[in-house]
This record gives sequence, structure tokens and C-alpha cells, in this order.
Amino acid sequence: MPTSSDRPNRPLTVTALVFPRITQLDLTGPAEVLARVPGIRIEYVWHDTTPVPTSSGLPMQPTTTFAEASPTDILLVPGGDGAFDLLDDPVALAFIAARGRQARWVTSVCTGAFPLAQAGLLDGRAATTHWASRGLLARYGLDVRDGRVVEDGNRITAGGVTSGIDFALTLVARLLGDERARRIQLQLEYDPHPPYDAGTPSAHPAEVIEEIVAANERARGPLVERALARR
Repeated sequence: MPTSSDRPNRPLTVTALVFPRITQLDLTGPAEVLARVPGIRIEYVWHDTTPVPTSSGLPMQPTTTFAEASPTDILLVPGGDGAFDLLDDPVALAFIAARGRQARWVTSVCTGAFPLAQAGLLDGRAATTHWASRGLLARYGLDVRDGRVVEDGNRITAGGVTSGIDFALTLVARLLGDERARRIQLQLEYDPHPPYDAGTPSAHPAEVIEEIVAANERARGPLVERALARR
């Protein structure tokens, strides 16, 4: 597994995918953490640099293209409905596969695990994704686990949306140690006290969870099956 002692002399480069219908917090949460690592560079990569719409309607602008992106130290694939569109995008998948093979760390947030799986970067690995999509991710033959952050070697996958902040702090700890990660968490005043105990499936009746999972599989299951047929 890569460690801080393996760090190259040049700045670390995070290659973060940006795409239409991305869940912006999947990306902006980790980015806010990682941007506080000294010397790090974050490139936001897509086919072109035209702003793309996010799930919340907030536009995000890529900073570089697949063709012009710098060498990758950390590959980050966020999630959202648009992550399933990537399964039908051979150029994006080829980029993810190539950069994943060269990256020191391969990471995802939420349903960003699906493009990684489609590209073969999670084969034989433990991984996680949003709780409602874990059954779909298991169709790739992976060891899909519960948890906000799952590490397997240099693969780090995060659960749904807000867990991206936890993942990024975990990665900072692997790069620079626990104390640096703790300082960044303090700077961000990341100390959640949500108004409800409602953020996990265990806090809800089983029929509510079953309804959400079934709706998710109806919407996304055919996309995953079509992608699997092409692997």
C-alpha cells in the first residue's frame, strides 16, 4: 500500500472526474479536505471544459480534458445519476481504467464505485457505495461491504454523499498521518450533530428501505446489466 514515504518530489495530483448529473457534494466535500494538503493539485476532468449541470442545478466547470490531464496520483470518481451514464461512455471508461492503473490511490464516493467496477479497477477487492445501490454493485462479483469508508490496499471507496468527507480525511491520514487529518477536520469544524437520527437504513422501518432499494434497482438495474454484458 502506498504511504507518505512513497510521495514523489512533484506535487500530488488528484484527478477528479466531473460529469453531467454529478452529485456535487460527492466531489466538493472531499475536494475541500484534499485542497488543504500542502502542495496538492486537483484537476477536474471531463471531455471538455464546458460547465456541466449537477443534480442540484449548480453548474460545475471542468478545469481540463481527458486528453490534457496531468499524470495521476489519486484518481477520484464521485457519484450521482451521471455515474451510471459513464457506464455507456467508452472514452470516459478508458480514461478511468488507464489512470487507475497508474494511480497510487484509486478512490470513489457513493455510486462512483460503479465506473471503477466497470473499468475493472475493483476486481477482487472489497468496496462500498450508497446503501441503496450495494446490491447492484455486488453484481460485479465484488466483496461489497457496509460502512462509510472501505479500504482494500490502495482502493478506498466511500458510501453515500456525506461519507466522501470521511474518505478524504482517511486518505489524508494515509498520506500525511493522523495529526494532519485531525487538523483539517478541526479547520473545517467537521463535527456533525444532525437534527435527526435518520441517516442510516437501521433508523427506518424495513418496508421503507425495501421500497427505496426496489425503486433504485428498477431505475438503475437495467443500466448495470447492460454494462455488465459489455465487460
